[in-house]
Amino acid sequence: MFGNSTAFENLFDELRRVEWGLDHMYGRNSGPAGIRSVARGTFPPINVGATQDEVHVYLFAPGLDAKNFNISLQQNLLLVSGGRKLPVNDKATYFRQERFEGEFRRVITLPEDVDPQQVDAKYRDGVLQITLRRREGVKPRQIPIG
Repeated sequence: MFGNSTAFENLFDELRRVEWGLDHMYGRNSGPAGIRSVARGTFPPINVGATQDEVHVYLFAPGLDAKNFNISLQQNLLLVSGGRKLPVNDKATYFRQERFEGEFRRVITLPEDVDPQQVDAKYRDGVLQITLRRREGVKPRQIPIG
């Protein structure tokens, strides 16, 4: 019964076909995995944090060249776009490809008090870090009681 490897190969081929069908049917169009998250496959994943003085945006995009990013700021929207081309081995048979290839665009809404003249971007170890300073005039300040 188990001596016939062709039966196993056919079974695995069928399981791969079913898995691909389910991924295709539910994977790309499935809803967010949790509150305030994005749909599966959104690239690059981001973290946004803020302090009293700055807003920090981290985009996790390993394997890209810093020249492949386009960053712009319009009003309180930060737009980051770019692309990645992956090498393809024509002799290989791919059963799954989860690494993103192609163009991407992320739009991040920022607080109203971000100063568009005070933006710094660094790309290191696969992480694009964008630091945006807040305007001095709109920062909260302590008012002493006299």
